[in-house]
Amino acid sequence: MSLKFKLDENLPGLVMASMESVGLDVHTVADEGLCGADDGEVFRRCVAEGRILVTLDLDFADLRAYPPGMHGGIWVLRPPKQTFQAIDALVQAGLRLASIEPAHGRLWIIDERRVRIRGVEDRSQPDPSTPTNPAR
Repeated sequence: MSLKFKLDENLPGLVMASMESVGLDVHTVADEGLCGADDGEVFRRCVAEGRILVTLDLDFADLRAYPPGMHGGIWVLRPPKQTFQAIDALVQAGLRLASIEPAHGRLWIIDERRVRIRGVEDRSQPDPSTPTNPAR
């Protein structure tokens, strides 16, 4: 499965060019006429398109408003400075991690030191503390 992204309006346009240069499928909020749209509309569009939202907006880190498992993924970037270089470095770190860690349905908060991931637990695996054949 290849990853698809939507870049929020608060990201520099050069981020799209950087991502497209490595062959990624990238749309922007601006290109789709969503500048100024409320967060809910941007979120619904990402869900409908199965895209990972990449943003600087901390509102998208609210797990109550945007529950894990209910979207294609959200990456909230926390750069030390809001420059293209700092933001692009965080995007590149996310892309490296995405090669080994699933992003779908998860919130990733990416800063210069770490990536915090919040998501639903894999419920297909039995709980090891629960007996499969409890004695009666």
